[in-house]
Amino acid sequence: MTDFRALRLHQTDTSAPDVKIERLTKDDLSIGNVLIANEFSSLNYKDALAVTGKGKIIRDFPMIPGIDAAGVVLESSDPSFHEGEHVILTGHGVGETHTGGMSEQVRVPGSYLVKTPQALDSKKAMQFGTGGLTGMLCVLAVLDAGLKPADGPIAVSGAGGGVGGIATTVLSTLGYEVHAITGRESEHARLKELGATEILNRADFARDPKPLESTRFAGAIDTVGGQVLATLIPQIMYNGVIAATGNAGGFQFSTTVFPFILRNIRLQGVDSVHAPTEIRERAWQLLSENVTTDQLDGSTRTIGLDQVVDTAEQLINNEVSGRILIDVRA
Repeated sequence: MTDFRALRLHQTDTSAPDVKIERLTKDDLSIGNVLIANEFSSLNYKDALAVTGKGKIIRDFPMIPGIDAAGVVLESSDPSFHEGEHVILTGHGVGETHTGGMSEQVRVPGSYLVKTPQALDSKKAMQFGTGGLTGMLCVLAVLDAGLKPADGPIAVSGAGGGVGGIATTVLSTLGYEVHAITGRESEHARLKELGATEILNRADFARDPKPLESTRFAGAIDTVGGQVLATLIPQIMYNGVIAATGNAGGFQFSTTVFPFILRNIRLQGVDSVHAPTEIRERAWQLLSENVTTDQLDGSTRTIGLDQVVDTAEQLINNEVSGRILIDVRA
């Protein structure tokens, strides 16, 4: 039986898991009808929490982390996927309850996968990764609401992160004026390179909002939540839309119904984990058509499995930014 390398977490008596690079067989993987020769995964913040034990991400041990992956189909009993096809894996509890992407082989149900768009290869797909997919789903919420560039600027909170950075890039490529909100001055130059027209200080949104403030945004993409989201809502113009994803600033926020009632504001939640296949396929296709990975090269770093633990600590400590790819074959 052919074996392969994988990074696997084992439960310990301490909060930090025991992290080992092991040789496994496909019997060590979770069930699924598609086996993939994995090429690239990525190190996301959730993965870093799992690897370091700083967050309760893993529910079943031992576990291979990695919330996304991209590679080539080795075996398939799913009629939608055939041997040799390139595929992308995101969501569905992969790397949490289902063995994930930090492995040379990955096995999942076919419903977890989408075919890689023609313009992308595995590395390029993971340069976007789960963050890129989520950012594109947020942009789709803006597009499907009918907002046009002429309607006014779009605010993007948490613009320095993976989701916000992709949203900023796509919106600016499509001709929208983007006002990027960030708490890190070090990100200002990079956000300008991604296409942000104006940079706003996150501290100005971390305050008690007024029920009705002067409107200045046609819409918003919010990746922070909490008080930032509550402060954004009263500043949205009539018939505007907010696509909200993630909860970095808190699961709860306090607001009033007045901006919604008086201005017909729509608040739409975005969750890439549970997005239907057809929506994910559309998002990946539009992403591949509207953003080149050349725009992300300057903020992308590639590591091997043996560098995951140290890099995860750096990510938790806010010492690295941008996309971190894992070449699982290195």
